[in-house]
Amino acid sequence: VKFNNCASNKGVRYETNSLDFRVRADGTMYAAHQVQMPSKQLILMVTAWDPQTLGRWEAIVRFLVAEKSQHSGHKPKGRKTVLGELAQQQSDTLLPWRQHQSVNGLRRQKRDWVIPPINVPENSRGPFPQQLVRIRSDKDKEIHIRYSITGVGADQPPMEVFSIDPVSGRMYVTRPMDREERASYHLRAHAVDMNGNKVENPIDLYIYVIDMNDNRPEFINQVYNGSVDEGSKPGTYVMTVTANDADDSTTANGMVRYRIVTQTPQSPSQNMFTINSETGDIVTVAAGLDREKVQQYIVIVQATDMEGNLNYGLSNTATAIITVTDVNDNPPEFTSSTYSGEVPENRVEVVVANLTVMDRDQPHSANWNAIYRIISGDPSGHFTIRTDPVTNEGMVTVVKAVDYEMNRAFMLTVMVSNQAPLASGIQMSFQSTAGVTISVTDVNEAPYFPTNRKLIRLEEGVPTGTILTTFSAVDPDRFMQQAVRYSKLSDPANWLNINATNGQITTAAVLDRESDYIKNNVYEATFLAADNGVPPASGTGTLQIYLIDINDNAPELLPKEAQICEKPNLNVINITAADADIDPNVGPFVFELPSVPSAVRKNWTITRLNGDYAQLSLRIMYLEAGVYDVPIIVTDSGNPPLYNTSIIKVKVCPCDENGDCTTIGAVAAAGLGTGAIIAILICIIILLTMVLLFVVWMKRREKERHTKQLLIDPEDDVRDNILKYDEEGGGEEDQDYDLSQLQQPETMDHVLNKTPGVRRVDERPIGAEPQYPIRPVIPHPGDIGDFINEGLRAADNDPTAPPYDSLLVFDYEGSGSTAGSVSSLNSSSSGDQDYDYLNDWGPRFKKLADMYGGGEED
Repeated sequence: VKFNNCASNKGVRYETNSLDFRVRADGTMYAAHQVQMPSKQLILMVTAWDPQTLGRWEAIVRFLVAEKSQHSGHKPKGRKTVLGELAQQQSDTLLPWRQHQSVNGLRRQKRDWVIPPINVPENSRGPFPQQLVRIRSDKDKEIHIRYSITGVGADQPPMEVFSIDPVSGRMYVTRPMDREERASYHLRAHAVDMNGNKVENPIDLYIYVIDMNDNRPEFINQVYNGSVDEGSKPGTYVMTVTANDADDSTTANGMVRYRIVTQTPQSPSQNMFTINSETGDIVTVAAGLDREKVQQYIVIVQATDMEGNLNYGLSNTATAIITVTDVNDNPPEFTSSTYSGEVPENRVEVVVANLTVMDRDQPHSANWNAIYRIISGDPSGHFTIRTDPVTNEGMVTVVKAVDYEMNRAFMLTVMVSNQAPLASGIQMSFQSTAGVTISVTDVNEAPYFPTNRKLIRLEEGVPTGTILTTFSAVDPDRFMQQAVRYSKLSDPANWLNINATNGQITTAAVLDRESDYIKNNVYEATFLAADNGVPPASGTGTLQIYLIDINDNAPELLPKEAQICEKPNLNVINITAADADIDPNVGPFVFELPSVPSAVRKNWTITRLNGDYAQLSLRIMYLEAGVYDVPIIVTDSGNPPLYNTSIIKVKVCPCDENGDCTTIGAVAAAGLGTGAIIAILICIIILLTMVLLFVVWMKRREKERHTKQLLIDPEDDVRDNILKYDEEGGGEEDQDYDLSQLQQPETMDHVLNKTPGVRRVDERPIGAEPQYPIRPVIPHPGDIGDFINEGLRAADNDPTAPPYDSLLVFDYEGSGSTAGSVSSLNSSSSGDQDYDYLNDWGPRFKKLADMYGGGEED
């Protein structure tokens, strides 16, 4: 390696990051001892450092390993034999667990090797997996050994960056590395026997990602704005531009240097400004700034890595706009050197302090109007100072929310100037700057989920209570010691539970990928994290679960119905299947006929078309027309496969010459033969006959009801039976008449003028009531019938009678009675009264006549 430090390289020393190689003072590299090369390519880092200036320089050295040919006649002995065989078999073998044998033949265990770091360049093009090193134990000749690696990049996130062949011990990298993502990995190698017993102690493997210059410098802003007073002296600070490089800042890949590319306009000189190549500070380099001639300069600044080497470095540019400000003869001055204010965190557009200035120039002119700037203490731009156009005060305003946990206070240095700059030769007063102390007060902030829209993957059908993940939130209020509790905000299928204290997500039901709640195999739920602050605050987080399909749905046969001709021809039935699962748990499908009943395979056959379709056709030459339920077994290609026996209804019908079912054939295929049609017609006739007989019976019953005699036949009369005569009222809706007319009619002419003897029995007498005639001792049997007929005629001819279905009074007997009190009647004890006349009263009094007239006979 060659190196030149511009001082004849006196005292320069060299180092490498490998214990196997060293560098002499003249730059010659050599192997410190016999080395087994770990791969086809070896990358080392060589460092040159000066003990006097403490300067350090680094370079990358790449070795390509060449294989050595072995002579058949020479065979090394002892340990060299082992190493020679290893070199012959594989040039990248490490023996981290080697054994030594003493002179007396006893074997002793030496301490494990210290494995040198493995260097892997980033952005390798592969091919992958790319072998890094082979690890083996010399005990593999005695027993079978299995190798494994653990650690970040193997079995810890990021997963499977490195892998190892468990038999041969070859270790691979599976994808390109990115140093900006992760600069190093620490793995542990393990060796166990076939029973899992440890054969050797685990060893540490350190893998370093060698940085490549694959990132350009990036400016924080593409446009920078600065200003400088006119007439400023050379060396006046104007502004600072900053560019960051994602590469390793300790190497030339990440060392950025600045330079000015162009200046517009180039007046009065083409080099009015210069820039510090390391810090990015832009300062004036020449006199002659005149605002009246040039009000603004546009400077293109270039940032280049590799310490500014334009041949090898990567570059980027930004624009620096430098404004030349005017001056006046009375600079504004603060009335106080210090100001203070207070602002709650997370608040914007809040005025925290008022800065007052005094200016002896003309009020409300360009030379009087104050302009405030924060020159230090606010690198993130949280504050701005606005000028009150009336009082000329500066209002320190929050424009970007501040965080109490990040900054509890700000010490701002502010400067005031006029809208017009000071005149030439006038110096700014020291009172044109002041300090502003701003205190930040703490408020309760909502917890937040660091990984919002967190995605996890798992198979569907996991049992209830399975722990899926921990979805925890972070409370930004580190100094409040608050507790965060979790709850569900949105769980459409109610499949999940969340631990209220630690955010652990478990299943509350079986997750089904075929559910309607799944969109594109993803189930989404939202959770709420709330603290116990005053007032409480909460934040939300979304968990997405990608469900991996399993074969849990049997295929369904399609179509469910079809028709076919009764004689085999080109008319066949195309069948397929539908499966709710996805590939590979769906097709190709297997269609087959069951063996039971045997008539199915006798009459039908299935011809496979492809993995998703088949044809069902007749096997026999003729099949009687009708509807047949044909069972078909459909099996999918899942692991394990699922099958389903589906029924397809096939209508077999006679067809025309075109292969289409005829009209008669369609009826026959529906299963309605001549006998079935005749039976249906007979049932319809019987039903109509029953309906007709029922109507006739109802008409006859209604007629008998209207023509029924008022008096029943004597032979049917039984006095001790309960007889139902009829309903006497139709309900309240039929009683919309004046009930007072039933008791006291207003006009009684029609009543008084009635023919004597013609009156309703339920009508209360109005005039003088005649005395009841004295009944004969032996009444005539026809008297009762005449009495009822007379009352019926009176009711029919009465114009004031209420409707027939209204409430009628039948128990009114007048205001007086010639019989007197019933209690005055005494039973005769003489026993000589004759009751034989009761036999002449007819059959209605027969029982009474038997009781009184037949006593002696009994």
